[in-house]
Amino acid sequence: MKKIAVFMMSLLFFFVAAAAHAHGPVRQKAEEEITINAPAEKVWSIIKNYGDMSWLPGIKSTTVDNGNSKGSIRVLTLKDGGTITEELKKYDDKKMSYAYKITDISTLKTITHSGAEEKVPVLPVDNYAASIDLEAKGDTTVVSWKAGYYRAYMNNNPPDEMNEEAANTAVTAILKSGLANLKALAEK
Repeated sequence: MKKIAVFMMSLLFFFVAAAAHAHGPVRQKAEEEITINAPAEKVWSIIKNYGDMSWLPGIKSTTVDNGNSKGSIRVLTLKDGGTITEELKKYDDKKMSYAYKITDISTLKTITHSGAEEKVPVLPVDNYAASIDLEAKGDTTVVSWKAGYYRAYMNNNPPDEMNEEAANTAVTAILKSGLANLKALAEK
């Protein structure tokens, strides 16, 4: 009986230790903020149209089905190819803010990883949601762009193209380049 108890305790320890080392992706966050030397109304006029993403570098064209209404779907066609589909979750013209979520991302390429074919998305994220908020500070505007997401590969041991580093690098680059371009456009 004692041998069975020791065996069961050893087995339990093994499963607990295995569970502690096996974990999936962790939710990532990115936030960028910029101060623009222009009134908030001018900055908002550039980005307030959910269907116009001409201010964001890397976007070739945008289509939208329902303007600035909650639930509106926009499809971003990228200059390098591929598409990203997003849904408007919240829009507040008075507060100069909106929030959206990615609902679909096209495939950039296919790779073999751990013996399986894996589709690498054009943006290496999963379950991505973001918001853009403007705050008037006299004649200047503080723009904050926040995003939460997971890496694209939801299983353990992700390939380099779909790990946390790839996701964080891609999202941070988009937020920084978008805000820098918005600043350049608003300060003209």
